[in-house]
Amino acid sequence: MSRLESAIRRLQAQKICLDWAATQISAQPGPVLELGLGNGRTYDHLRDRLAGREIFVFERQVAAHPDCVPDDRHLFLGDIRNIISDAADVIGTPAVLAHCDIGNGDKTETATLAAFVGPSLAPLLAHGALVVSGQAMVIPGCSEVPLPEGVPADRYFIYRMA
Repeated sequence: MSRLESAIRRLQAQKICLDWAATQISAQPGPVLELGLGNGRTYDHLRDRLAGREIFVFERQVAAHPDCVPDDRHLFLGDIRNIISDAADVIGTPAVLAHCDIGNGDKTETATLAAFVGPSLAPLLAHGALVVSGQAMVIPGCSEVPLPEGVPADRYFIYRMA
């Protein structure tokens, strides 16, 4: 499979999973977390699908399209290993959805980061919250959820907080 085909497959899986998750949490109050802003595509998609809901973004360095950058109150800027522990105080309410797009292309580094993020994310999640991730994660209190139709196994992952 070419890199282009792989990227298309990843984006299709991402959209299907995010759309599914948005419908699942539509009746639950609470904010959304976006871990990894990138160029802002999924942040923009979440704003569209979950209009009016607060979305808090964690990003190492902003490089997104200017229309896809959250205001300062909703942006945690820096290495996630240094900023996630203080997030609960700022967010104030447990999140009902978290999207984790934290991969950098290096499998070892990405797995190490995912191993850190999973346990760090758990205290920020409400009961019944969903985590949609491009990486397999172990999140205390969460169990894996079957993927929506059209998403190949191991292409994306969804977890639900008990």
